[in-house]
Amino acid sequence: MLGQMMSQPLLISSLITHAERYHSQAEIYSVNTGGGVEETTWGQVGQNARRLASALAGLGLDPQARCGTIAWNNRRHLEIYFGASGGGFVCHTINPRLFPEQLVYILNHAEDKVLFIDATFVPLVAAIRDKLEHLDHIVLMEGSVGDAAEKLPGIVAYDDLIAKGDPEYTWPELDEFTASSLCYTSGTTGNPKGVLYSHRSTVLHSFAINLADSIGISASDIVLPVVPMFHVNAWGTPYACAMTGARLVMPGPGLDGPSLVKLIDTYKVTLALGVPTIWLGLLGEARKSGTTLESLKRTVVGGSACPPSMIKTFREEYGVDTIHAWGMTEMSPVGSVNQPLAKHRDLPIEEQHRLRENQGRPVFGVELEIMDDDGKPLPHDGKTQGALVTRGHWILDSYFRKTRDETLTDGWFDTGDVATMDPDGYITIRDRSKDIIKSGGEWISSVELENIAIAHPQLADAAVIGARHEKWDERPVLVAVKAEGQDPTEEDVLAIFEGKIAKWQVPDRVVFIDVLPRNATGKVLKRNLREEFGEVLIG
Repeated sequence: MLGQMMSQPLLISSLITHAERYHSQAEIYSVNTGGGVEETTWGQVGQNARRLASALAGLGLDPQARCGTIAWNNRRHLEIYFGASGGGFVCHTINPRLFPEQLVYILNHAEDKVLFIDATFVPLVAAIRDKLEHLDHIVLMEGSVGDAAEKLPGIVAYDDLIAKGDPEYTWPELDEFTASSLCYTSGTTGNPKGVLYSHRSTVLHSFAINLADSIGISASDIVLPVVPMFHVNAWGTPYACAMTGARLVMPGPGLDGPSLVKLIDTYKVTLALGVPTIWLGLLGEARKSGTTLESLKRTVVGGSACPPSMIKTFREEYGVDTIHAWGMTEMSPVGSVNQPLAKHRDLPIEEQHRLRENQGRPVFGVELEIMDDDGKPLPHDGKTQGALVTRGHWILDSYFRKTRDETLTDGWFDTGDVATMDPDGYITIRDRSKDIIKSGGEWISSVELENIAIAHPQLADAAVIGARHEKWDERPVLVAVKAEGQDPTEEDVLAIFEGKIAKWQVPDRVVFIDVLPRNATGKVLKRNLREEFGEVLIG
């Protein structure tokens, strides 16, 4: 016997419909790329999203056509999130911090037909435009095309585009398993990999974010997503806020401490989300300006491990609860959130605080397990380390244009992290199974850096490790062996990276040694290098 309940597809358009219908006057404050702040509402965002969906259909796009964005956190970007996906297209957010060659690869691999860009990125797109094989339309998100038209002929203004759209547009009834958005991750070696989300997975992920035992966004919140909208869809914040009707503050391009403090105090932000590097700048400015951050109640920290001292500072100096969360692009991204259990209330206060320092426990909809090398589960004793694997309602089944067999092992996705898990499910990330470096929430491939360095004519051998950094969590350090008869300086070696990778990925230091430690099979023992040089950037 089947249950006798209505069946409606879980669609992203239902989120914006709810926000527009029941929270139409809830404010959204958006910092413009060109300066100034504009105020809009969920009602206006919903109407513009429908106009955009109608206008995109008017361009003759096929269903599921990819619509790329290279943009900051702002009102128009928010409208694209809902207009593109809701209209049956795929919203493809692109990280502008990647090296141009990676951007070209991503745009061509995704076969983007439309690209929405903020004015900041006009020179970047102009430099690669002739290499983009599938792109038919470029849209400038703010203001008139003006000078941009000289660099990008045919570019149109976003406001002109949506003016052609129908404000009474009716959202199509899509299958909930239809693709909705696309993000690429560069967290592994080789070319970036695409993660293709569905409407269903996104709506379920939004429910999980809004659980009280998770991040718990509500209609009474004023939310500041400092995490960029090109980072795993701003951790799902735009969708979760539409689901609850929470007010939003979109920070635009200014993510520095003074700008964020001003936004928090001006618009009475209650919840802010970002990587630890961002909060270092904010805390520094808060001390300097003397603000008490009176309205701020919660910060969500992810992207990399949150320093215990930061949690303590937020708590003791500003009365702000720091929620440590963990996830990845392949997980939409939320996998675990550090919220206490009822029994923890009876612990001494210092023990309660220490419990908040790990990556938390799985939210409903996510399974986490630690496995040995044979794929067998390990004890959840908080001590035994293993490969952290996952499966669930919003975990990828296969990478875009790859097969399930290439992605999963026995139905589990290997996160690439090594972790422990305690009896209550709290995980602590101990290490990474691969030597990818995470700097300020951004991935840097050690293999890519090594491949460039080893080509230096004055080097015989080279390896790259992640060294601890007080601001960026980790930064790359190149450990090099000089070629016989050569005596290059640090500057000589670093010069080889110019023009080959993004500047922020260039190693901070070069350390010269006589020979790299290797195991019996010839692999470099990076653990040994980290033990010797892992603190070289401290002090």
